[in-house]
Amino acid sequence: MHTLYTVEALNAALTPSRQQGQTVALVPTMGNLHAGHLALVQHARARADVVVASLFINPLQFGPGEDLDAYPRTFAADQAALESAGCDLLFAPGAADLYPSGLETATRVHVPGVSEGLCGGSRPGHFDGVATVVSMLFHLVAPNLACFGEKDYQQLAVIRKMVADLHLPVDIEGVPIVRADDGLALSSRNGYLSAEERAQAPALYRTLCAMGERLSAGDDGDAVLLDGHRALQAAGFMPDYIALRDRQLNPVVADTREAVLLAAAQLGPARLIDNLTLTLPHR
Repeated sequence: MHTLYTVEALNAALTPSRQQGQTVALVPTMGNLHAGHLALVQHARARADVVVASLFINPLQFGPGEDLDAYPRTFAADQAALESAGCDLLFAPGAADLYPSGLETATRVHVPGVSEGLCGGSRPGHFDGVATVVSMLFHLVAPNLACFGEKDYQQLAVIRKMVADLHLPVDIEGVPIVRADDGLALSSRNGYLSAEERAQAPALYRTLCAMGERLSAGDDGDAVLLDGHRALQAAGFMPDYIALRDRQLNPVVADTREAVLLAAAQLGPARLIDNLTLTLPHR
């Protein structure tokens, strides 16, 4: 695996692959990698001739008071993990490489509709930062396909809409959530949890599963969501939201069948998110 730090080095490394017509896959990350990230790399490895991972802690997607400065930086371990997973090129630019004119005057990409509400409502500007840096990476790498985890369901929806609206020639592939043995969705922010909080954390997924069973059986949606909110509070969480949407994140209507249950909640210093897809019965 080759590690590249500049746009010029990235272009030079990819030129032979482009000339030979090889398929290129991109896996964007912010580092502090876990098995969920490596599943993205393995997915990409099975589908492309060249796998490029990016490692960039994007300041544009962190709001005031969020954990930009505290976000774990584990570069050497990330390099080793990516190489073992089959990555060919690691692109690890600095902020000055991607935002040469500075953050304040940088062009931003806004994806209306799907970026609003849910995490977008709690983290204003977050998805503008995500869409901006991902569109930049698509421009620089020119991948045939890009892989994203389904744990960040709204992020995946934002990227899919951006690609469709801007006619970008990139296939977006969602990769299923990777979970610990106790059901907790793997996340870089799980490392913020104390031992006691880590023992509490799987209650988020258990609550979603219990809610999903009730919704699939035809129970009233509003009552299920309210009970789920109370269950998370009783388990020690501070819920941000629990929402039931269709798979495109539109509100559920009478004839919605394929749905997704999404939740975000604070547990100690960590903001945890998770989701569960389900099929609603005929009403």
